[in-house]
Amino acid sequence: MIIVTTEKVEGKDIKESLGIVKGEIVQSKNFGRDFMAGMKTIVGGEIKGYTEMIREARQIATKRMVDEAEGLGADAIVGVRYGSSAVMQGAAEIIVYGTAVKLK
Repeated sequence: MIIVTTEKVEGKDIKESLGIVKGEIVQSKNFGRDFMAGMKTIVGGEIKGYTEMIREARQIATKRMVDEAEGLGADAIVGVRYGSSAVMQGAAEIIVYGTAVKLK
């Protein structure tokens, strides 16, 4: 599956637009990560446990989007965008979306 943030795939023509596809996940951190993150805020610096959690959530959301596009018979997803938000303390939502297309 070709995934691009641009509106077209370089060197390819779009034959058909199949519609918007998305993937989303709400992920929370575990108590151990939360405790260590609290300690890290005292001294500053990157909170690696959270970075890892967001990276994993982004991968899961992307896979869900790709699965949806494959279900439509898409060759590519164009105009891909990611978003994130805190839905409650200790939990973040990651959403990814784009347009599934068939290429010529």
